[in-house]
Amino acid sequence: MSIFGRISEAIFGGPAKAATASAASGAAPAAGAPGTTPSAPMSSVDVAAVLDKLEEDHDEDLEWRKSIVDLMKLLKLDSSLKARKELATELKYTGDMGDSATMNMWLHKQVMTKLAQNGGVVPAELRD
Repeated sequence: MSIFGRISEAIFGGPAKAATASAASGAAPAAGAPGTTPSAPMSSVDVAAVLDKLEEDHDEDLEWRKSIVDLMKLLKLDSSLKARKELATELKYTGDMGDSATMNMWLHKQVMTKLAQNGGVVPAELRD
């Protein structure tokens, strides 16, 4: 599974949870869930609320709203430079991967934008 796929799964809960949440809310099931068409919309998930809840239950103080490293740590994913470079390649980063600060800022915004494109409700200040 891709790194972004793992991020999405950690936030959205994977296909089974997304389909269950959709059924409970009366929304259409997630795309790819059994008995659905590929174009079925995914249930909206408040990404900030999910991450804030995870942060409350986390021992370490993490700045997930600003840092891709902290976001990945919060989701219990590998946040190493190697993993972030893999994520950058996956998301088609065209900048200098040697400039990790710039890459990290781009990654954070891109991940938030992609989460919004995939059914997440993400505050505008985290996407833009």
